[in-house]
Amino acid sequence: MGSRQVTTQESWNGRHVTVAGLGVSGISAARALAGLGARITVVDGGDSATHRARAAELEGEGIAVRLADADTLPEGTELVVTSPGWKPSSPLFEAAAKAGVDVVGDVEIAWRLRGPGAAPWLAITGTNGKTTTTQMLASILTAAGLRTAAVGNIGTPIIDVVLQGEAYDVLAVELSSYQLHWAPSLRAHSAAVLNLAPDHLDWHGSMDAYAADKGRIYEGNEIACVYNVADPATEHLVVEADVAEGCRAIGFTLGTPGPSQLGIVDGILVDRAFVANRQKNAQELAEVSDVTPAAPHNLANALAAAALARAYGAKPAAVREGLRAFRPDAHRIEHVADVAQVAYIDDSKATNMHATEASLAAYESIVWIAGGLAKGATFDGLVEKSAERLRGAVLIGADRALIREALARHAPEVPVVDLDRTDTGAMLAAVRAAAALAKPGDTVLMAPACASMDMFANYNERGEAFADAVRELAGAEADNGR
Repeated sequence: MGSRQVTTQESWNGRHVTVAGLGVSGISAARALAGLGARITVVDGGDSATHRARAAELEGEGIAVRLADADTLPEGTELVVTSPGWKPSSPLFEAAAKAGVDVVGDVEIAWRLRGPGAAPWLAITGTNGKTTTTQMLASILTAAGLRTAAVGNIGTPIIDVVLQGEAYDVLAVELSSYQLHWAPSLRAHSAAVLNLAPDHLDWHGSMDAYAADKGRIYEGNEIACVYNVADPATEHLVVEADVAEGCRAIGFTLGTPGPSQLGIVDGILVDRAFVANRQKNAQELAEVSDVTPAAPHNLANALAAAALARAYGAKPAAVREGLRAFRPDAHRIEHVADVAQVAYIDDSKATNMHATEASLAAYESIVWIAGGLAKGATFDGLVEKSAERLRGAVLIGADRALIREALARHAPEVPVVDLDRTDTGAMLAAVRAAAALAKPGDTVLMAPACASMDMFANYNERGEAFADAVRELAGAEADNGR
């Protein structure tokens, strides 16, 4: 790849910018704008050893940092750049509004920093599936011979990608509702909203506000607004969006697609959107078996990624090759092992109702390991929809009683093991209890429907604990068979 000189469309030299937050995106924004000549002050309410170490590093680069005071707007501030987690109601932003100072996010800054001829963005959001779909899209684009990267909320700060000078053809960009809230100028080539379910409502204030922020991703789309046929709320966002002349609404469905849709027919992923005479014709893209894992919600992710890739001009062969090459990150419907003819699946990333419902729908006969921090969620709807698939349940974590009570109401015949322990051996105990409930042909599915921080540092650590416990179980089984 070559390099591209980055030029900006606005002057930053001498401009006084306050950056909210000493996290990854805040540090990235501070360094980027300081490098363009802006006078930066970073503010953060923390004052830990980690905060002080980060502050010292930035101060060594000439960037001012103010710790333990995130509420007061620094004098002379002309623009506030926020990190995704800061709520719109934060006192700092209220002070900015009173002073007539705009507040934007790191994605907005990255968009403004794009130079002439910069790579277009194919953007993805949704309550669940964003990371997997973005990675699938990047895999397809790579298979098409395009220079691309999966960026944004996926882990690589988008500002760093824009400024590094790499000559990408197109970018696969994952965007959270937080990021979209603060990105008023973003105009993607094409974009997708995968699904909508209640999430982060404490941040947005209401479901309507959450949906509206997700819908910002469609504003100004040039070629395609991709929506989920099974989730009418996503299509409604397309209808409400102000898009470029000629931009098309493209649906994806797990059923037979209509015109201007992608879907599945007899185990084949097909395109009736980007073909000649879409009223009568369909183009084969890939087989269901090309998608790993071929769970329903992951097939939906694959169709959304394919739709965006096709909107950019990717050929059918590239869709097939890209999907075949893709493997999801750990702890997302990950098959750990088969032990005594029982499959053990790690979906620790299923931390909310919507993700867990999709996970439970992927298997017919399940011993469910669930629990953790519910974050205000209730489980009646989830259990009611999944009851016929459950053969047993093992409950862990701080809010397991909420799940136990939902099971008692909607699946009273399902045997439940309630583990009242949080020590390091708790996951092994949970796996052993699940193994005792499971019969050959069952699936032991760890899809907690809850956050992990009551017992683990994060969902990754929880998933690793599950995998370690399954491997120990497999070893014991092997020893018994000798």
